Amino acid sequence: MRTWVYRVAHNAASSHVLRRRRVNPAKLVSLEELELVADSANPERWVSEQQALARLTDMIRALKPPDSQVMLLYLEDINASAIGEITGLSARAVATRIHRIKAVLTKRFQEGGQDD
Repeated sequence: MRTWVYRVAHNAASSHVLRRRRVNPAKLVSLEELELVADSANPERWVSEQQALARLTDMIRALKPPDSQVMLLYLEDINASAIGEITGLSARAVATRIHRIKAVLTKRFQEGGQDD
């Protein structure tokens, strides 16, 4: 039941985001960007972390929808078998996909976010 609810909620949210992007191509704001209080002890570090997070988020958004969906669910700490039930993939395929996407994202991140 839990994975079914995730799947329905994810599909509804995905459809909403796609419609919103078509109608209003303005940049969407994440919860992290809404955070108003910066770490007062080290603002340079906070800014650097926010920039890195923004780059990573942009790279995940640039992935094809199935890959993006898998990575977002992975970042929500959902295990491979549950992600497989939500996406319709096998748990082994999900684990392989996560491993490959992480390798690609790591490479792109180290190269400065440039596409291949």
